[in-house]
Formats: sequence, C-alpha cells, structure tokens
Amino acid sequence: MVPLMILLGLVSLVAGAELLVRGASQLARAAGLPSLVIGLTVVAYGTSAPELAVSVGAGLAGQSDIALGNVVGSNTFNVLFILGLSAMIAPLAVSSQLVRLDVPVMIGVSALAWVLAADGVVSRWEGVLLVCCLVAYTALLLRLGKRNEQGRAPRPVPDKPAPPRRRGLLGSALLIAAGLVLLVLGAHWLVRGAVGLARLLGVGDMLIGLTIVAAGTSLPEAATSVVASLRRQRDIALGNVVGSNIFNILGVLGGASLVSPRGMGVPDAALHLDVPVMTAVALACLPVFFTGGRISRWEGAVFLGYYAAYVAYLALSASRHAALPAFSAAMWFLVLPGTVLGVGISVFRALRLRKAAHE
Repeated sequence: MVPLMILLGLVSLVAGAELLVRGASQLARAAGLPSLVIGLTVVAYGTSAPELAVSVGAGLAGQSDIALGNVVGSNTFNVLFILGLSAMIAPLAVSSQLVRLDVPVMIGVSALAWVLAADGVVSRWEGVLLVCCLVAYTALLLRLGKRNEQGRAPRPVPDKPAPPRRRGLLGSALLIAAGLVLLVLGAHWLVRGAVGLARLLGVGDMLIGLTIVAAGTSLPEAATSVVASLRRQRDIALGNVVGSNIFNILGVLGGASLVSPRGMGVPDAALHLDVPVMTAVALACLPVFFTGGRISRWEGAVFLGYYAAYVAYLALSASRHAALPAFSAAMWFLVLPGTVLGVGISVFRALRLRKAAHE
C-alpha cells in the first residue's frame, strides 16, 4: 500500500505540473501578459494552496508552531532545493524585472516578517497589513505586465484566424485547475506514503516532521518548476518560486494570523534560527540572480548543498547529537565565509564586465 501511494503521488505530481505549466503558458498568450507575471501570480499562488490550507487550518486550531513552521520551512525549501534542482537541470535565465522588483520584494517581506515576529507574536492587525501588501503587489504586477505587453512590437498576423480569446482563456483556466487538483492530490499521497515508509524503516517522528512533512506542502512548487525548467519555460520556473515565497509570507502567514484566536505565536527557536535563515536565503538570491543574468548549474549545486546542510543541522539538533557543535563551527567559520567570498568575486566580475561593455 505504501509503495503504491508513493507511485500514485509521483505520477499525479508530474501530470499536474505538466498541465499547470501548459495551461499557464497558454494563459499568458491568451491574456496578453508576460509568462513571468503568470508565474509570479497564477502559478505561484496556485501551487501555494497546500501551504495556505495547512497554515490557516493550524491557525484556526491555535497551532501557531505548525502554521509558522510551514511558511518558514517552505520558503527555505523553495529557494535552496527547488531553485537549486531546477538550475541543475538547466541553467535559468533571470529576467531583469526579477532583479529590479520581485527579488527585492521577496527580501523586503522576509525582513518584514522577521520584524513583526520579533515581539513573539504576529497579531491580527499585522496579518491585515500583510494581506493588504499582497493585494497591492498583485495589482502592481498586473499593471506592469499589461504595460510591458503593450510596449512590445506588434505580432505578425497569422495566416489562420486565431481562436476566440474567451475560448483560449477558458481552456487555459481548465488546464490550470486540473493541474492544481492533481498537484494537491499528488503531494498528499506522496507525503502519506513517505511518512509510512519512514516509519516502517524506524525513522523517528521528529525527523519525519522536519524533513518529509515540511517539504511536502512545497512539492507542487517543486514539480511545477522542474517541469517548467525541462520545457524551457524558465520565467515560469523562477516566477513560481519567487512568487510563492512572497505569497507564503503575505497571504499564508497574514491569513493564518487573521484567523488565529490570539494572533500567530512565534517560538524562540524559530525566531533565533529559522526566520533568520529564511531571510538570509532570500537575501542570497539577489547577488546570485545578478551575476551573469542567470542561475548556473554550480550555483544550483551550492543551493542544494546548503539545503542538505540545513536539514542535517535540524536532524542533529533534534537528536542532540554530539557532532552538532563541530558541524555548526564548520558551517559558520568555513562554508559560509567561503560562499560569501565566492559570490562576492562573481558580483565583482559581473560589474567589471558590465562596465567594460558600456565603455
């Protein structure tokens, strides 16, 4: 039963991601919007449906730890694992809009969440603020998308008459809806099967929660971005991750804070480790996206390596393993400074190349 559930989950995820990417691409053409905007909104918000359901349900039940941990863990997983894996499959070209607008917004809302959580609670009025910011950001994206599309050169007139606009929009919407349903079902089946398999193998509940369940709600984003990368729909692959992270903080965290009876409580452990890690991961995207205008395979490998290190730290911390102090020291004094130095050199080279190109 467990292997069958895992197999069904994987098949549903792949099929759902294929339908969602195809529907999103068609919607971008039918609605006259850039595929990046569709990835940042329709695809990103849709694939974040599991996070929204889990966190709002946890907020209603007063389980703040689950609601907050879901958002923070999903955002870290999205950048380090999903972007890393997608870039390993095919280097991802980065749109200038992402560098100028969307990544700075992701960094800003991550920092805002850290500030709001600093007093140990994200209150209901702070949840209203987050949701209002989401509405404003979405409206800005749609306005910029329309303006950019209108500024492009007119497309050549096809020999055959194009299908009616309304029919194109309806077909795209049906593909997206079917893809989202399959993604949610696939994520649910895969998580249940993986948890069952882990228990059969004797893995503890704490480690299961820190790894399988935490990543489970991000499986739709993972499947969608990987399929989009394989299909060379790189704007959708990148927009899905960045948009999902913005939605998770503004929409999911904001919505969960709104429905929580006493606001969203923030555990000390999350405030001192997980929220800072989420913010640092968002901040790391800016220099990586800036260098060369793309995310290369080696940068994707670095992201994946950091996610593996983060999960290893969580596992060592949960089990109070004797190797934790040595592991922490190696990360702080060897791996992290080396990465900062490497990114700094890449940024310096990119600036020199741009200066030389303008001279």
